[in-house]
Amino acid sequence: MAVQKIKTKKPDFILLFSAVIILAVGLIMVLSASSSFSYENTNNSYYLFFKQLRWVSLGIVAAGAAVFIPLKFFRKISGLSILVSVILLLLVEFSNMSITTKGSARWLDIFGMSVQPSEIAKLAIVFFFAYILNRYPIKKFTDIFLPIGVLAVIFLLVYKQPDLGTAIVILAAGGFMLLMTELPTGYFLAAIPLIGIPGFYLVKGEEYQWNRILGWLHPWEYATTFGYQQINAQIAFGSGGLLGIGIGRSNEGLGFLPENYTDTIFAVIGQEFGFFGTSLMLLCFIVLIGRGYAISRQCPDGFGRMLGFGITTILGIQTMINLCVVTGLFPVTGITLPLVSYGGSSLLVTMFEIGILLNISRFRQDKLLRSS
Repeated sequence: MAVQKIKTKKPDFILLFSAVIILAVGLIMVLSASSSFSYENTNNSYYLFFKQLRWVSLGIVAAGAAVFIPLKFFRKISGLSILVSVILLLLVEFSNMSITTKGSARWLDIFGMSVQPSEIAKLAIVFFFAYILNRYPIKKFTDIFLPIGVLAVIFLLVYKQPDLGTAIVILAAGGFMLLMTELPTGYFLAAIPLIGIPGFYLVKGEEYQWNRILGWLHPWEYATTFGYQQINAQIAFGSGGLLGIGIGRSNEGLGFLPENYTDTIFAVIGQEFGFFGTSLMLLCFIVLIGRGYAISRQCPDGFGRMLGFGITTILGIQTMINLCVVTGLFPVTGITLPLVSYGGSSLLVTMFEIGILLNISRFRQDKLLRSS
């Protein structure tokens, strides 16, 4: 079955508009949440804000380029992207280029810039799975050996940093993309205990990871240690009420809430904008992710469909985990909120992913046209 050649359309406006709104709110909240920290450390309240603004500028360029890069280019570099990711992750582990922060070596110093290889690895897994699952459809159990093997290597290298949160996102994205194949559901049900039981013992064996579980289960019992972040996030949400206390007035920006301009920035949004503000933000994310899946489904190209599905799934998983962490539904993982949290590599890759989704949307069709 060959797909008929179609005329391209304009990039999806709804996807673009929702992404711009989230990004704009993110910039405002980075300024609000980081100003006190920036002033204390640099005597410049705008220090982190201007750094984030520079990354946004680079992200706009990356997203704009991604909109017009032919999809076949992403198909061609799928294998290379995995190779580059593995090399970068190995450099984090074994080279003097790695940067260690708070006990984790997750960054590389490349020409004076901090690069987080795990962010690149997330996108590389999506490229590779989109190619391999479209080019070589999985119809029997032995067909999954190659994609599962590649996924396992990336997962273990990211986990070793240690970065359990990102490793879980990568594993989940690969798993959801495999769900799009013809493998029986029973295989996926069997994978739950096969992955879950060893995963439990891995977490149990790492003191800091197990302490996060304890802090999640019994936050008030560990109010000054493992549960401190979760309690202060809940205090921020509770004090925000319906309408919030006003932008820039959050006392969590004064250092009471750890990672207040990165992982837990949504709690600051809750305090400053209240229930209505956080609801509108959540609605923007729902629209963004919903449009991503709709665009993927309407793409007449198999690789494009899988690529869009994978990218949207990663954005959805990251958003869900971050929001569940700051509301106390999940233990602390260190996952940032896409387009909102402070962070260069994460923001740049996310904006590049949005650009790819806009690229795919140019080929969308309400009805797929096929001919024999």
